Formats: sequence, structure tokens, C-alpha cells
Amino acid sequence: MKRPTTIDEVLAELDKIVGVAVAENNTAAIFAYVYRRTTAAIKQGIEEGIFEDNERMHQFDVLFANLYIEAWHGYRNQEVISESWRIAFEAEKENLIILQHLILGMNAHINLDLGHAAAQIMKDKQLEDLKPDFMKVNQILFSLTDELQQGLGKVSPLLFLADWLGKRNDEQLIDFGIDKARRFSWVTAERIWQEKENDSKIEVVRSVDHTVAQLGELMRHPKGWVLKLVLRVIAWFEEREVEKIIIGFKRVH
Repeated sequence: MKRPTTIDEVLAELDKIVGVAVAENNTAAIFAYVYRRTTAAIKQGIEEGIFEDNERMHQFDVLFANLYIEAWHGYRNQEVISESWRIAFEAEKENLIILQHLILGMNAHINLDLGHAAAQIMKDKQLEDLKPDFMKVNQILFSLTDELQQGLGKVSPLLFLADWLGKRNDEQLIDFGIDKARRFSWVTAERIWQEKENDSKIEVVRSVDHTVAQLGELMRHPKGWVLKLVLRVIAWFEEREVEKIIIGFKRVH
């Protein structure tokens, strides 16, 4: 596989992944499509010059995307990949709700890959120099939140039950906030970056991967009988055809 070297090449590769997954009715298309949409928004931000170092952000975004792209191809070629991505991709075979499929991808890519990519792009440089632009991406993600919620509402009409359940004191719903995850990823970047030896960096990545994978398992198989029942009800009324799910997201774009 030829690694993309520009954001345009990343977008083209993500289009291919979405196309293949849709053709297979593979729920991996859900994260891939949302990630493609986010990448396009970041590209627009770079073109508008909103970052302190737009060229560095371009390189960073490509490096970050390649971690997902390599995991996707690695899984399909039965190669060894991170625990976090293995859990996310394996979930395609399970009857999870659309939101679970989406956040399993976000969990692996933000909680694991993002910090790893940040540490790599700032190797032999001052990591703190990246932080303003790293955090500015949060503004872009926040601007897409309403669009994402509307898209989910079109294909998952009873998803509001998850919000209701999350407010109960006796049940803990899937707790995944993008802002929280990105703060976690910055701490991960600091941990990796401060290690001087490559073997030590790899060990930190493995440790974080193990932690993120455990979180992924909780998202994939949450505890609590009430939560499990509500998720089954939500799933029952959701769109099951992946192509129609993607169309639902596109209608609010």
C-alpha cells in the first residue's frame, strides 16, 4: 500500500475505504465517513490559514490519517495491529448501535493515534509549539457536532434514549467526549515525546494502547442490564443498511 503524502491523497484513500465498506455493508464505513468529513474540514482550515503553522498542520494531519489507514489495511490483511483498532474493527461483526461503531473508531484514533502522531511530528522539536494548533482543531470538531447529531438522528431515531439513560444515577452510559479524548491524547503525546529512546517510546505506545483497548471493550460490551436493554431497543429501530446510514449523514452536510 502506498501511503498518502498529502491531505488530498488522504481524502481519496478515505473515499476508497468508505466505498469498499459500503459495498460490503461493513459498519466500519461509519467511522471512515465521519473521519473523512472531519479531515475535509481541517483541510479547509489549513487553506484559510487559521493555524499558526499551516504547513506543519498539513504534515501532522497526513501522519495522523496514515495511522488509521494502515490499521484498516493491516486488519484486512490479517496483520498485527493495535489492540484498540482490532477491537474497533472486530465490532463490525456485532449487533451494536451506530453510535457504538462510531465511538469505537474515535476511541482508537483519538485516544491512541492522535497522541502518537503529535509526538512523531514534533520529534527533536518542542512539543509545546504544537499545542495551540492542536487545540484549535477542537473548534473545528465542535463546529461539526450539530451536523453529526442531526445525521445520527436520521438513522437512529431512538438515540435520545441513550441521553436519557446517561442522566440516571444507577447506570453509566458510554462516556466518550471528543474534548476529553483530545486532552487525554495530549498527555499521551507528552509521555511519548519525553522518552529519548525509541524502544521506550514504543513501550509507552503499547501501554496506552492497552488502556485504550480496555476502554474500547467497555464501549463495545457495556455493563448494566438496563443499558443493555436500552441499546437493544435503539438498535431495533436503527437503519441497518450501511449505505443508507452514510446517505443519512450526507443529507445534513
